[in-house]
Order: sequence, then C-alpha cells, then structure tokens
Amino acid sequence: MSKRWLRERKGDFYYRKAKRMDYRSRASFKLIQIDNRFKILPKGGAVADLGAAPGGWLQVAQERVGPKGRIVGVDLQNIEPLDGVATFRGDITKSETIDQLKKLLGGKADTILSDMSPNISGSYSLDHARSVELCTHALNFARQTLKPGGNLVMKIFEGDMMKEFLDDVRKNFSNLRLHSPKASRDSSSEIYIIARGFRPNDTNS
Repeated sequence: MSKRWLRERKGDFYYRKAKRMDYRSRASFKLIQIDNRFKILPKGGAVADLGAAPGGWLQVAQERVGPKGRIVGVDLQNIEPLDGVATFRGDITKSETIDQLKKLLGGKADTILSDMSPNISGSYSLDHARSVELCTHALNFARQTLKPGGNLVMKIFEGDMMKEFLDDVRKNFSNLRLHSPKASRDSSSEIYIIARGFRPNDTNS
C-alpha cells in the first residue's frame, strides 16, 4: 500500500465515519443508503451476504432485520465473528459452499446481498467479465434460495456484457434498478443492481 493511498483513505469521509460508528468497512454506508431508498432488508428477515468480509454489510443487515432475523455471511477470506450472525469461509462458485449456505439459512431467504468483486487485474475488460461471472453465481444462488417477492442486490462493474446479464435478471424479478450510492467512490466503475419482486420459475429448485 502506498503512503498516498493511506493518506487518501484516512481523509475519506466514509472511512472516518465508519471508524467513529464502529463499522468494519466504509462499504457499510453503501448498504445503508441502498436500504434507505429501496427497503430491501425486512424486519425479521433472512439474509445471505456473499463476499461478506470484513463484515460491514453484515453489521448493517443485523441492525435492519433485528434480533428475530437470520443472517449468514460467506467469503473466501476469514470473517471475524459477529454475535448473532453465522459466517464461514467458502467459495461461492463451489457446490459445497452453496449447500452450507442453504443449511445455515435453514429455509428460504428474503434478501441476498452480493458485494463480491474480482481481484483487479489491470485489464478492465477482464475485470468486467469476472464481475459478471460473480454476479451470475449470485443470481443462480438467488434462483434457488429466494422467497417469492424476495430481493437481490449485486455489485457489478459496468461494461459491454451488462445488458445481456440484466436481461437475464429480469426473467425472475418484477422490478430492476441500477443505483450508485453516494458512498461509492467517484472514481469507481461499480454500480449496484437492485432486483426486487422475485418470481420463481418452475425450474427453480
């Protein structure tokens, strides 16, 4: 990490605010802003967070769904324990990870969150393609796991594969929006897909 990067991060408004409020990541404010606008985290709901480390979105989800909710988080990296939240290390592209997520959820989910991001290669077209691939895994998991009427939130890097992917998402959701929270960095090419009103197909398990 360069000294310049560290200085910029420490001067970042949301980084400093996260430190003050004891959130694990400045990304917590992205989910707060998304939920304030789109109401995707219902009280008492069941939530799965894909790519959850270090746990900032888990903290927000826990606050929003309340003590009667059920929250599960998975990541390739270790997630420090969080009271009332089930977490484990796993690869969302692997069937055993999907099975473990379903087991910990103990039933259908109200909301699935994905803030997953590929390792940045320096090639934007490659990073975009990998981002779409991760979103495809999140969408497939949602098709298996969401309750009718449920919600799916995914981070994606904008690019030429987006339109085809969004058309695929629309097959199962009655409402789809693209949203860039204020907490996203100005320099970022990320955008969030907010898909609501899940409609399972006969082929969904």
